[in-house]
Amino acid sequence: MTAQFSRRSLLGLAGAGAGALLLGGCASDESSGPDGPQRIRWWHIQNTDPMLPVWAEMARVYETRHDNVTIQVEPLENEVFKAELASATKAGSPPDLFQSWGGGLLREQVDAGLVKDITAEVSPWIGQLLPAALQPYTVDGRIYGIPFDIGMIGFWYNRDLFAEAGITSPPSTWAQLLTAVGKLKAAGIVPIALAGKDKWPGHYYWAYLAMRIGGLGALRRAAEDGNFNTPDFVAAGERFRELIALQPFQPGFKRAEYGSSDGQAATMGNGEAAMELMGQWAPSIQASSSTSKLGIGGQLSFFTFPVVEGGKGEATDAFGGGNGFAVGRDAPSATVDFLRTLLRAENQRRSAETGAVLPTNLAAVGRIKDPNNQVVAAHLAVATGFQLYLDQAFPPAVGEQINKSVAELIAGSKRPDQIVRDITRVAKKR
Repeated sequence: MTAQFSRRSLLGLAGAGAGALLLGGCASDESSGPDGPQRIRWWHIQNTDPMLPVWAEMARVYETRHDNVTIQVEPLENEVFKAELASATKAGSPPDLFQSWGGGLLREQVDAGLVKDITAEVSPWIGQLLPAALQPYTVDGRIYGIPFDIGMIGFWYNRDLFAEAGITSPPSTWAQLLTAVGKLKAAGIVPIALAGKDKWPGHYYWAYLAMRIGGLGALRRAAEDGNFNTPDFVAAGERFRELIALQPFQPGFKRAEYGSSDGQAATMGNGEAAMELMGQWAPSIQASSSTSKLGIGGQLSFFTFPVVEGGKGEATDAFGGGNGFAVGRDAPSATVDFLRTLLRAENQRRSAETGAVLPTNLAAVGRIKDPNNQVVAAHLAVATGFQLYLDQAFPPAVGEQINKSVAELIAGSKRPDQIVRDITRVAKKR
C-alpha cells in the first residue's frame, strides 16, 4: 500500500464507528477449555464491497456452527488499521486474528512474542496452499500466519484512452513507457493516477526500477547488509525522475488517497486517467470507488512493469505479495480453526469469484472468473523470481523510510543519491 492493499486488498474508507471500537483493549474472552465461551476479535482491511459482506457472512456461519464462539469483526481502512495495530502491539495486546502481509513486521512481532506459532495446528492442511504464498509468513522455519490472497503489482490501463492517444500496444520497455506518457499528455489525457498522500503507491515505481536495473540480487544484498547507497538504487531514482519530469499524474495527486472517492482508484474507475501501477485488487477497488460503482469494465487491461534497457533484472521477475492473517499470542483456541474455515476450498472459491482475491488454496485457483485476475495469475505462473513489497519485506522503520524517501523524490525535495543515503542510515540501525 501499501499493498502498505494493499497494499494488498486495500479498500476504501472505514465506517465511522469502526475506529471507536479499537481503543477498548484487545484481550480475548477465553475459557479454560475449548468448549467454554470464546470471543475472537478479528481485524481486517476488506472494509468495502466486494469482500466486506463475504467475510461477515463467513463469520456468521461459523458462529451458528459453534455455539460457544463469538466473532467480533472490525473492518478497518488500511492506514487506520496499521496505526491502531501499532498501538495495540505496543501495548502488548494484539487482536486475536489480524491482517498481515508477513515479512519484516511479522518477524518483529514474532521476536516480541506478540503472535502465536501455529505450525503444528496448520500442518495437517497447509499442503493445500501455494508454497510461495507461505514464505512471507514463515519465520525461521515456523509458521505464524496464513495467506488467503497472492498477487503482483503491474500497470492497469484503459484501452480506450490508449487508443485515443494512438498507442497500439502496451509498453514493454521504460523508454516506451515514457513515450506513451508523452502521447497521452499530447492527447489531453492524464497518463497516470497516483495516491501521493498515502506514499506507499509511489514506492512501487522505485522498487520495480531497482529490480529491473539491479536484478533481485541487488535487493537481496540490501536485505543482508542494509546498504541502499549503490549505483543500482541511485539509478532507479534517476530513471523514476525521468517519468516524474513529464508530470504524468492527475491534478492534486499529492493530496490524493488510494481508496477515497476522489483518490487513485476512483480516478481510474471514472476513466479520468489512463494507467495506475497497482496490485491484483485494483479492478474491484476501481469499480467500488467509481461514481457508477462499475468502473470501466471491459476497457481495463494489464501489463507487467517494463524492462529497463541494459538492466540486470528479468522481465518476468514479479513484485508484489498477498494478504493473510496472523494469530495473536493470547487468541482463543478456536481462532486457528476459524482461520482454517476461511481457507477451505469452498470459501476460497467464493472469495475468488468476487474478483478481489487471488486464492492461495490450490483447489480454488480454477474459480478465478475475473479475466483481469486470470491475466495476473498467468503472469505469476511464469514468474522467474518474486520480491515482496519493500515496505513489508524490510523492518517497519526501513519500510516507512522507503515510502517517505520516494515521496520526497516525487515531490522534488530530495535527489536520488540523497534518498538512498537516508534509507541506508535507517537500515544500518537495525
